[in-house]
Amino acid sequence: MKKRIFVTATNTNIGKTYTSLRLLEEYASRGLKVGAIKLVETGVVDGLYPDGELLLKKMQELNPLLGEFRVEDVVPISYELPAAPYIASQGKALDFDVLNRAIEKMEKYCDVLILEGAGGLFVPVDGNFMMIDLIQFFSATGLLVTHCSLGCINDTLLSLQSLQSRNIDAAMAFNCREEDSDFAQISEPFFLHNDIEVLKVDEDIDTICDVLYNF
Repeated sequence: MKKRIFVTATNTNIGKTYTSLRLLEEYASRGLKVGAIKLVETGVVDGLYPDGELLLKKMQELNPLLGEFRVEDVVPISYELPAAPYIASQGKALDFDVLNRAIEKMEKYCDVLILEGAGGLFVPVDGNFMMIDLIQFFSATGLLVTHCSLGCINDTLLSLQSLQSRNIDAAMAFNCREEDSDFAQISEPFFLHNDIEVLKVDEDIDTICDVLYNF
């Protein structure tokens, strides 16, 4: 089985897709064949996949073997309503056969496969599964993407505790944006004082990739 990395986050709009794109670029720069699957995407209207299209374009740029893949190969399950999959699907059970077929198809051409979740760890996928359940189900290493704005201490610790309580192998990355210039003053000191490594998506992507690959 190839290396699988499941990109999740502390909430929605934290930067999962941005981080996935950076991971693809870094692993490809090391000579590895890369691919990505957004397992479930909501908010897909008129055939437009906001995250899926970005992932497809990037992975085809980096891995010519995926030139014939379509956005439906990257996003095997999609819904129109921009809500949690459980809501968007009206409670429909997640079709794991569809997801497994999509993964198997892409892994034929990959050394590293990025699996991107939707929303945060406890977004309901269907009546039985939360997003956090899919990390171990797909035998992946987790990457928790967190933010750098006020409130990140609480959000980050809650998500880390959830991953650790389930013995999920996971790294963590901070996606700091331009407006987060005060992170070093208001939040980062807490993490450093408590020996929580602060790896930033834009500054430390090489280290993040090393940590994930060596789990």
